[in-house]
Amino acid sequence: MNRILIVDDEQDLCEILQFNLESEGYEVDTANSAEEALSKLNSQHILILLDVMMEDMSGFQMANKIRKELNNNVPIIFLTAKDTENDMLTGFNVGGDDYITKPFSLKAVMARVKAVLKRSTKSADSNESVEDIFVYKSLEINFDTKKVMVNNVEAQLTRKEYMILALLVQSPQRFFTREQILSQVWDDDTYVIERSVDVHIARLRKKLGTIGENIINRTGFGYSFDNS
Repeated sequence: MNRILIVDDEQDLCEILQFNLESEGYEVDTANSAEEALSKLNSQHILILLDVMMEDMSGFQMANKIRKELNNNVPIIFLTAKDTENDMLTGFNVGGDDYITKPFSLKAVMARVKAVLKRSTKSADSNESVEDIFVYKSLEINFDTKKVMVNNVEAQLTRKEYMILALLVQSPQRFFTREQILSQVWDDDTYVIERSVDVHIARLRKKLGTIGENIINRTGFGYSFDNS
């Protein structure tokens, strides 16, 4: 399957993106609203390119619906003219995998698409050799379903937050530098900065509550999960 769904209320932009993605060998569906996109979304889609600012339902609202109501982990790349840090954090918090600000180059979009799909495939394969369940105090991680429970309540983690947590708990006491985390979670995406690691871990700690205190940072060493 290599079908991508483009969601943007600018028809011309949809057509340009569709042409270039199809030239790269992808099959492409387009929608000019979130409502239309949700009616088209199916299990064949391996990625969504999603505009943020649309009438009625925004891209953020659509992503939130996909993650929480549909329980669908299809990778999402946001396309938007909104480029403040708060906007970016909102995008990641509702389950976005990447964030491209308009105007953008088509080469950059193609590179991001390939990087996100590569990470997604790598993430799906990475847990095959680990134990199905990790339990520590109030924290329980099911590597098969990718569900994280804290005090018997599911923590609503984004894909990257889950990947960071899984990386740390599978090697407790080991320190990972920001560069190593970027390499494992963001793979070879050259557009991501090390600050992104700090932002995602800060949000991960908050979602984990008191257990988040076990994710420690040591200057000059990096991040680690302390299970001592």
